[in-house]
Amino acid sequence: MRTRIKICGITRQEDLEACLQAGVDAIGFVFYAPSPRAIDIGQAARLVSRLPPFVTAVGLFVNAPAADVRATLAEVPLGLLQFHGDETADYCRQFGRPWLKAIRVRPGVDLVNCAAQFAGATALLVDAFVDGYGGGGQVFDWNLIPAGLPCPLVLSGGLDDSNVGDAVRRVRPWAVDVSSGVEARDVEGGLRKGIKDARRIEAFVAGVRDADAGLSL
Repeated sequence: MRTRIKICGITRQEDLEACLQAGVDAIGFVFYAPSPRAIDIGQAARLVSRLPPFVTAVGLFVNAPAADVRATLAEVPLGLLQFHGDETADYCRQFGRPWLKAIRVRPGVDLVNCAAQFAGATALLVDAFVDGYGGGGQVFDWNLIPAGLPCPLVLSGGLDDSNVGDAVRRVRPWAVDVSSGVEARDVEGGLRKGIKDARRIEAFVAGVRDADAGLSL
């Protein structure tokens, strides 16, 4: 199996091009204003228009009014919706698009029950539990993911080129999702949130592909 790769939080043309050059499968656009990686509808539409065939545009929303999601879809041809808030299954399915439901994982979270609750999702995206929404670039305990989930799994949370190979080998997800793990750093080593690093993207993709190759032997 080839592990699919999604790079999230794209805001710039040059970062989009770096993702495409590296061969990623999906590009994530954040439509959540409090996020430092948020993008406006006009810029997202321009970037999505540059996507070649078979690369999926994914829109990330957090507890958005349904009218806002529809307004975004009217301008941006998203192929997949990703919901990171407290949305219900009925809410998620109303837009006529395939969708993912993000689950923030910590001890006591029953992913089997989540899979049943969101049975209409194309996959569950599992991320670290932090205050607020999103994983905050933190790795969670992958042992909390039960074997035999009845749906595809997208693994997120603190992934980068140093650990994604181990993640693929241990968890065997359908896909991996990264944002901060491929972002540029400033001179003091801090994240330049919303700005990607082409070399880190290349290294991340190589880590996934190397793990896939090892599993196929």
